[in-house]
Amino acid sequence: MLPVLGAVLAGLLVSQVALLVSTVYLHRCLSHRALRLSPGVRAACRVLIWVSTGMRPRQWVAVHRKHHAFTDTERDPHSPIILGFSRVQFANALLYRKVARDPAAVSRYARDLPADRWDRVLFDHAFVGLGLGVGVFVALFGWELALVAAAVHAVYYLLGGGAINAIGHRWGRRPFDNLATNNQWLAWLVVGEGLHNNHHAATTSSRFSLARGEVDPGWWCIRLLVRLRCATLRETNAVPGVGAIP
Repeated sequence: MLPVLGAVLAGLLVSQVALLVSTVYLHRCLSHRALRLSPGVRAACRVLIWVSTGMRPRQWVAVHRKHHAFTDTERDPHSPIILGFSRVQFANALLYRKVARDPAAVSRYARDLPADRWDRVLFDHAFVGLGLGVGVFVALFGWELALVAAAVHAVYYLLGGGAINAIGHRWGRRPFDNLATNNQWLAWLVVGEGLHNNHHAATTSSRFSLARGEVDPGWWCIRLLVRLRCATLRETNAVPGVGAIP
């Protein structure tokens, strides 16, 4: 029983790391340029997202930027208003791949992130990265428990990513005039991304918590990186009723 519990906890831990890298690196840094990361941190994030999800950053960025360009319209890649809650919550990965596999969409929405030599040699090969990630689990737990850890990670990451849009565009608070919602309970589960209404109100802010009582765990990591001089924030901007924010 204890080895199984250890594998489950390892899977949950890897999911949190993957979600943290997704929100800080893929979302706030690359997609919205809300902060700059040092070359060393960017390289580490690039490797971590490769071995934990197999995703190509430029594809993730393209999908997300298209979401902001066409929020909750027919051209939104993953709108629960258009496609329904269940489809976005449980099949978000398929919706993501539909845009990610469209070279024209990737070229248009991620033109500032062209593939480089490292992409061609390593990072464009998703199964190599995922294989390395699973290999670490196997080395730690053996192949049977490694499958448990990998399954827990995959389910948590995929359902968490789906919930950001499926829940975050259907239910919750709307302090600002946009179509997304805030759910603090979800923000605890997905490293701050549940404060989705705040994000749509201030897309270039590196901090998603804008009101008293709101907590953005992703912002804690960013503050630490800034203090370590591994990150710099974008110039402050303002949101009506809030004022200047990072």
